[in-house]
Amino acid sequence: MAKLEGKVAVITGGSGAIGSTTAKLFLEEGAKVVLVDINEQALSEVASELNSDRISYVTADVTKADDVQKYVQHTVNTFGKIDVFFNNAGVEGAVKPIEEYPEDVFDKLIAVNVKGVWLGLKYVLSEMNEGGSVINTSSVAGLSGSPLVSAYVTSKHAVVGLTRAVALEAAPRKIRVNSIHPSPVDNRMMRSLEGGYAPGAAEEAKKNFENAIPLNRYATNDDIAKGVLFLASDDSKFITGTKLVMDGGMTMA
Repeated sequence: MAKLEGKVAVITGGSGAIGSTTAKLFLEEGAKVVLVDINEQALSEVASELNSDRISYVTADVTKADDVQKYVQHTVNTFGKIDVFFNNAGVEGAVKPIEEYPEDVFDKLIAVNVKGVWLGLKYVLSEMNEGGSVINTSSVAGLSGSPLVSAYVTSKHAVVGLTRAVALEAAPRKIRVNSIHPSPVDNRMMRSLEGGYAPGAAEEAKKNFENAIPLNRYATNDDIAKGVLFLASDDSKFITGTKLVMDGGMTMA
């Protein structure tokens, strides 16, 4: 039997590489899926590519309570319930020392990466079925420090705190709340960060990142999606409030 047969999943950041790859895997495992993102054209393209009658999408700004309530209501109206919430939307911000970091970029990043996660938890949990699963996207940057990305590191540490607090609140309803912590993943976000760390020499930056990973490669989007599937499914039904680290050994030391 498929791991998510009969379940309804919401994925924020749904048009991004990790979100869309996870949606494909969820569909293969029997779920009905609602994709959420701010970019309607990108959402439409992903939904068209996935080509399933078990997928829907809704445009929303995860930093706005009205929009969050809109995607929650859309899911309930379309598929009747919520069993899985992949709270995944996030942005990388700038690569700059703190003295030069633009305040407006900091504010936007914290709004998406922290407030967006918080609002998602606030409004999804009230509609989530008993025994549901929430997966919040953090990062290896939520486990240790990293220079020149102070806002990103701050936001991903905050996701850990939110996960642990809400896991305790949701436990009486048998709802599990966990966070994932990917190392660099081979997608658009890392292209942006590579260029920020080494303008004009992004390939060199990539090699440096890879050399810091004992398995000597970036994660693939599929690597991360499979970890999310584990936490979404009943295979992890006794796991809550924890951190699933998918980093090729990067934070081992």
